[in-house]
Amino acid sequence: MFAFSLALALVYMVMACQFESLRDPLVVMFSVPLAAIGVVLALFLTRTTFNLQSFIGVIMLAGIVVNNAILLVDTANLLRNEEGMPLEKAVREAGKRRLRPILMTTVLGLFPLALGLGDGGETQAPMARAVIGGLTSSTVITLFFVPAVYLVAETLCSKKKTQTGEERS
Repeated sequence: MFAFSLALALVYMVMACQFESLRDPLVVMFSVPLAAIGVVLALFLTRTTFNLQSFIGVIMLAGIVVNNAILLVDTANLLRNEEGMPLEKAVREAGKRRLRPILMTTVLGLFPLALGLGDGGETQAPMARAVIGGLTSSTVITLFFVPAVYLVAETLCSKKKTQTGEERS
């Protein structure tokens, strides 16, 4: 748990440097805990124990979920800054543009491994099942929850800027 917490903290710090903001990485990090829903559900439905292999899958999943959310937030920022789209339209368009790449992630690629066929396949199956479950739930989270949190954060930030601008004038 310490390694996982440390990894999340380091990822947040790197994202804060890349985005040059503390708000956008926070929006991205909201998606990580919610991906655990899919992991727990997948392991429960397949009657797989949470072991070292599935924990490695959770760590991999955290990186994949963060990457998907970063791409979504970055696409929305680019659409707003470079193409001048309004906030809501940019968020919707970013979701449309990122849907296909998110759906094409490793869910189907890990399916044969999740079946646990072949020599030693049963030892790697928990990792694949954890990642598949987490990616399935994180796809929904990335396409609906992250844009909603981004929209709320941007709206609150713009209201705050407007209020502080009014106080100064």
